[in-house]
Amino acid sequence: MKTSKPLYNPEQRAKRDATIWTLVQGILAPIQFLVCLVSLCLVLRYLVTGNGYELATISVVIKTVFLYLIMLTGSIWEKVVFGKYLFAESFFWEDVFSMLVIFLHTLYLYFLILGDMGQRGLMYLALAAYASYFINAGQFIYKLRIARLQMNKGVAA
Repeated sequence: MKTSKPLYNPEQRAKRDATIWTLVQGILAPIQFLVCLVSLCLVLRYLVTGNGYELATISVVIKTVFLYLIMLTGSIWEKVVFGKYLFAESFFWEDVFSMLVIFLHTLYLYFLILGDMGQRGLMYLALAAYASYFINAGQFIYKLRIARLQMNKGVAA
């Protein structure tokens, strides 16, 4: 069986366990996920029925605010634990993909504000942003699972 490099060295693990930002991330992540699920339902409802555009739009904006908030606090967490705001070795690819997630959500806001895209186009863009978000969330859940398995095996996770 392949032995993977620990996500955290002992010092980083101590910092992770001691910082309030770990708790903040642990609270914000499931809230953002729930907001995304509700918004996804509203977006799909609009696309299927043609009704509820305003509510779907508000929900996408709220989801985007949560994304920005979790990215900001996650960057602070990464700085505390790893000494850099983004692209720490242990979470490099998750952070890279997070940039795509942020780009798509921001692109949605850009076109919403500019008014250069129709309602259906905006909703399809929201769906693309959400698909990227779900992939990214999966990346982070996978890393949390690895960390837990490493901790259970006595690795510095």
